[in-house]
Amino acid sequence: MSETVRTQLRVRASELVGRGWLNTGGKSLDLEALRGKIVMLDFWTFCCINCLHVLDELRPLEEKYSDVLVTVGVHSPKFEHEADPVALASAVERYEIHHPVLDDPELATWKAYTARAWPTLVVVDPEGYIVAHLSGEGHADGLAVLLEELVAEHEAKGTLHRGDGPYVAPVPTSGTLRFPGKATQLDNGNYLVVDSGHHRLVELRPDLETVERVIGSGTKGYLDGAAEIAQFNEPQGVAVLPSSLAWQLGYEAVVADTVNHRLRGVTLSSGYVQTVAGNGVQRLLDAGPARVTESGAGVWAEHHDAGPADFAADALDVGVLGAGTGVSLSSPWDVVWSEKLQRVVIAMAGTHQIFAFEPLSGEVSILAGSGLEGLLDGPAEEAWFAQPSGLAVDADDNIWVADSETSALRRLVLGETGVTVESAVGKGLFDFGFRDGEATEARLQHPLGVTVLPDGSVAVADTYNGAVRRYDPAAKAVSTLARGLAEPSDVVVVYPEGGEPLLVVVESNKHQLVLVPIPKEAQQVDEGASQTQRPKSPVAPGNLELTVRFTAPTGQKLDDRWGDPTQLKISSTPPELLLSGGGTSVGLLRNLELSSDVPEGILHITARAAACDGPETEDGEIPDHAACHLYQQDWGIPVVLQADGDSELVLDLRGMD
Repeated sequence: MSETVRTQLRVRASELVGRGWLNTGGKSLDLEALRGKIVMLDFWTFCCINCLHVLDELRPLEEKYSDVLVTVGVHSPKFEHEADPVALASAVERYEIHHPVLDDPELATWKAYTARAWPTLVVVDPEGYIVAHLSGEGHADGLAVLLEELVAEHEAKGTLHRGDGPYVAPVPTSGTLRFPGKATQLDNGNYLVVDSGHHRLVELRPDLETVERVIGSGTKGYLDGAAEIAQFNEPQGVAVLPSSLAWQLGYEAVVADTVNHRLRGVTLSSGYVQTVAGNGVQRLLDAGPARVTESGAGVWAEHHDAGPADFAADALDVGVLGAGTGVSLSSPWDVVWSEKLQRVVIAMAGTHQIFAFEPLSGEVSILAGSGLEGLLDGPAEEAWFAQPSGLAVDADDNIWVADSETSALRRLVLGETGVTVESAVGKGLFDFGFRDGEATEARLQHPLGVTVLPDGSVAVADTYNGAVRRYDPAAKAVSTLARGLAEPSDVVVVYPEGGEPLLVVVESNKHQLVLVPIPKEAQQVDEGASQTQRPKSPVAPGNLELTVRFTAPTGQKLDDRWGDPTQLKISSTPPELLLSGGGTSVGLLRNLELSSDVPEGILHITARAAACDGPETEDGEIPDHAACHLYQQDWGIPVVLQADGDSELVLDLRGMD
């Protein structure tokens, strides 16, 4: 593995520069203070689902090597809200980050280490030299090998210092609830709240404060069983099933157990929890499980799964992935029941897709989304999403989606001949803001929740703007219903007896639910549009030589039994930026031709490679029983075209400088 991740040159690590530090008890750190430790820099931003995956991947390594390894989270914000130090402190507490975090709002350290993607990992040895530079997720196994080598090497040299690291736990800020995710109203008038930070469900009475009961032990983990022993791991979404279906199933509610990559069924009468879908293995692609263990040609074959094409012909079967606990999921964030589909619809944030779950058969299928990250409308199987995080069904049985990373409000139109994806509000991955008015010009900022109001308009939990926004489909306009909220993550319409309808807002960063009126006329807000401040890469118009570097980890071999096991998918926003070189083909080298008529844009690049475990046979071939792995990284690289720009772009799929 060391041949894969270790750099070939001895390059001194740059100093850690930023606005301040968290999880250090108020102390500032520098590389000199960390000399003698192996330092792992995790460049992350708290909106990014891939970054959250990496946080969980690193936890076992941090525990095993606690006396020699210091992880430093370098927070490099994408959205304006993420540059708020209070919001960052809340995120560090929310995700239970137990290592120092450098607040780098100006991206000074990001630039110094030439990071290009969230997440990026950089390993610095005890003498202060960079030994690895990795992009994306899925590197835990390789890092474990590298850490063993570094420990042995520097212990022999006398340059390794064992002992406690600089982490200091912050003071908790939550109460009854801790960073709640979603909520739904029950038939008895109470609210079932997903208490994400406490890894449990809480039933609240209509006063929004009194606890009726708790489902789940509150211990992070995975365990089915009675209410008092069941375990969840950062659950987010919840949906209540129709009573006519629930009695057949034996459970009434479905919970998106996000970090466990599972759907859990909850019997509300007793609080009993059972797993109904997901095997706990994180899914990486729409083409198959994250870590493929079966042998044969199916390991690398492209599956070309698609969404439904014709409901009358039961074409949902086209996208069927499997059933129940035999299917891999990836960070399901929200769930909603679709009466028309007779399925639970799932916002599968980790693969940028919309899935569907048929409770009686257990079938899991892809409803919409190609798996590519971005904003692209059209037929379900061709559409792009970016971390969909909120779902709601309207009176016409169409499904509204809060597409968080594109700061967009999307809609799945369930027509008689198929599913079509439309965008109501939103422009792209790097465009956001706080602007009311015509939908084409309106802006949101990383919305997580959505619901349909009594008049058919749509309320959006505009999370990073701290607001509730309203989209009127008839007028195609956006207005503001409330602001000044602390990261609202969900909105629910309720009908008080004898009163006007109200919105219950899950105010996640204040650990509470609050009521918001639904006025006849909304406020008008216009604070302009913004773009993420992520630096644009200067490139020259004309030929751009793209190289994605990948070397199979030690103990693995590229799976070339059925041809080249690597692949590139390339496109651009706007499409006119890329004159040639787009599309999908094998290999990790590509010559692109960029238009001189487009001043700037985004290159969307997806790289894949397949490698298999196990000792090679005498003839050098991979044995049939070998476990195989599929590696993938997506990049959305903002570029600006200028005559003196680069004519070469080099990216790392599994990091070798």
